[in-house]
Amino acid sequence: MIGKRAIAFDIGDKRIGVAISDPFNEYAMPCETYFRTRNFPEDVQAIARIAKERGAGVIVCGMPVNFDGSESIQTIKTQEFIEALKSATELPVELEDERFTTMLARETQIAGGVKRGDRKKTIDSIAASYILESYLSRMKKRERAQRLANAEESE
Repeated sequence: MIGKRAIAFDIGDKRIGVAISDPFNEYAMPCETYFRTRNFPEDVQAIARIAKERGAGVIVCGMPVNFDGSESIQTIKTQEFIEALKSATELPVELEDERFTTMLARETQIAGGVKRGDRKKTIDSIAASYILESYLSRMKKRERAQRLANAEESE
């Protein structure tokens, strides 16, 4: 899966976590946390700019849903942001289920000894890295299945 890097965003009302893949799209690395300005168009442009500056070939956005998979108010807000982002960039925008990613990020911080007061600084970028890991894993499985199907066809 060599190509341009994938970038992931964990979109929240106050902060947007950012994670980027390695050049070979094998693993995800947390980057920065973007603090929203309360200016929706400005925030959308800033996120599009981050993707471009990082050399991304695809944007992956976490999609928040309830534990049962149903939509929430946050799902609708995130969908609105994603639609605006699609208009602000020429990059493809993919969606990835983000259930449990913030919980996993918090557990990672606790295990790493991050103090409670410092957790907000990095929790969103760590959650974005879990979103990206999930996406990369799904893409690798899809590629393997395609290779297998192609091999069976050529026999």
